[in-house]
Amino acid sequence: MADGISETKSSNQMWGGRFASGPDAIMEEINASIGFDKKLFAQDIRGSIAHATMLAHQGIISNDDKDKIVHGLDTILSEIESGQFEFSRRLEDIHMNIEARLATLIGPAAGRLHTARSRNDQVALDFRLWVKEELQKCETMLTGLIAAFLDRAEEHADTVMPGFTHLQTAQPVTFGHHCMAYVEMFGRDRSRVRHAIEHMDESPIGAAALAGTGFPIDRHMTARALGFREPTRNSIDTVSDRDFALEFLALASICAVHLSRLAEEIVIWSTPQFGFIRLSDAFSTGSSIMPQKKNPDAAELVRAKTGRINGSLIALLTVMKGLPLAYSKDMQEDKEQVFDSAESLELAIAAMTGMVRDMTIRTDRMKAAAGSGYSTATDLADWLVREAGLPFRDAHHVTGHAVALAETKGCELAELSLEDLQALNPAITDKVFGVLTVEASVASRTSFGGTAPSEVRKQIAWWRARN
Repeated sequence: MADGISETKSSNQMWGGRFASGPDAIMEEINASIGFDKKLFAQDIRGSIAHATMLAHQGIISNDDKDKIVHGLDTILSEIESGQFEFSRRLEDIHMNIEARLATLIGPAAGRLHTARSRNDQVALDFRLWVKEELQKCETMLTGLIAAFLDRAEEHADTVMPGFTHLQTAQPVTFGHHCMAYVEMFGRDRSRVRHAIEHMDESPIGAAALAGTGFPIDRHMTARALGFREPTRNSIDTVSDRDFALEFLALASICAVHLSRLAEEIVIWSTPQFGFIRLSDAFSTGSSIMPQKKNPDAAELVRAKTGRINGSLIALLTVMKGLPLAYSKDMQEDKEQVFDSAESLELAIAAMTGMVRDMTIRTDRMKAAAGSGYSTATDLADWLVREAGLPFRDAHHVTGHAVALAETKGCELAELSLEDLQALNPAITDKVFGVLTVEASVASRTSFGGTAPSEVRKQIAWWRARN
């Protein structure tokens, strides 16, 4: 007896704390997904209504049972939306919670709903529907972010600023051109969203556990009812596929990286050392100890959320990498990563759209910085090639000497005298001074996709026609 008591006490200590009741408590804790998959309630009910309607249409269940099921599901939807529904961990997941409540509401007819389906194809359907709706939200939000950048680009097509490589002043560009770089990035993100919707636009319901069903179901009917292009074509792949979730996380990660790069620039640009932009109080916070501080916290948090989203992609890739076909319980771990990333991405896009529209552009600071670091040196080299006939490598060498001379004299290239420049190469004439200003530099970059204001406006028009 003493040994038995000791063993029980030791066992309870081993399980410990919240698992003091033993293995059953642990199994319930690890098996239950209702804590997060209750987010799928609307999709689960929508899928069940479509499935019941198809079953009745095919004569597999009666119209009377179908009507009871649909009425009961509508009641449950109202209960959940109004906060009156009680979710139970004992019932594991959203599917069993809804099914149990339906049985309470309509009796034996509820048991007919699960004919010709499994929780495997049911959860695949719910999750696909949710991800598809989330992708459609992202498409709309990215369109709004692109529109914000187009407005700023149009406003600042002529605003000169330094262009950077290695965060060192490289050549003058316009702020409008810089904005259009982000239009291209987020345009590709939106394109990835649209492709992801196209890839996943197939209905899983009817694949059942993994082998399909012997009931005479019409999968094309349920696909149409649920807004899918067509049903999936292989029942094994259907229940084991989470490519749509991985693709969502992959495109979310790429988009988050773009948002993070923009956030980094906002952080840098808003420092006193740069002073290119000002953020309003709506997207800044103060310091608890330094009253002069105005911190770009919204941009910093967007930057931080990228790590979270990227981590979710790696987590789900790791879950899926070793699973044999078809369904394994490991796949229950697919949803939290997607839910969290979707919330983070939505918030980051919304915050960045707000900051782009909110920030004040300090054109004076941008212009002053545009000419720093001898940013028109390449224009001098190009002029020597074009007007003096020098090979580019020779022109590069002459220009390097001109920069060194300007540094010695403590002046800009445009402030060197004609005599100074002719001492470096006698072919130089006073016409060279026409290309050594930042305005002349950007105006000359008229190649397709270049920074010339005329070219920037062409790209803005092209995007406006497609946004």
